[in-house]
Amino acid sequence: MLSSIPSQFMLIGSTVAVVLMGIMMMMIRSRSSKKPASVKKIIIPPIAMSSGAFMFCFDYFHVAWSQVLEAVIAGIVFSTVLIATSKFQVLEDEVYLKPSKAFFFILIGLLVIRTVAKVYLSGSFHLGELGGMFWILAFSMILPWRIAMLIQYKKVEKELRFLQHS
Repeated sequence: MLSSIPSQFMLIGSTVAVVLMGIMMMMIRSRSSKKPASVKKIIIPPIAMSSGAFMFCFDYFHVAWSQVLEAVIAGIVFSTVLIATSKFQVLEDEVYLKPSKAFFFILIGLLVIRTVAKVYLSGSFHLGELGGMFWILAFSMILPWRIAMLIQYKKVEKELRFLQHS
């Protein structure tokens, strides 16, 4: 089914989808800094994204183990930048995600790097394989970032509870 769609259309469509998801993520992030953070808000994105792993049930998205390793390493490297820009603060006895102007520039930079790499690599890899690699990269970036956010959130929440009971 997917193989009947010309690869240039798939490349353009997937690139547009990634840009739209990036814009949506920026909007969600800016709104989330106006509401208290919670464990649920931190852990739902990687859990929801994990359903994308079902793509690997289809041969079209098969990825070699060496490419999995490369994508995981790249994702972890990119996650360090997101971890560095995600901080929490206490306002009005609630824990909030601290707004970061750098986050938006970093996200745009990551989107540009991802798009350029996808266009460049589209001549070397089957489009399904490339899609699988970029999903692995994104998941490998989001999972450590959200784990680090959860650890930091729990630490700030514990400090807040200690201060409230002192």
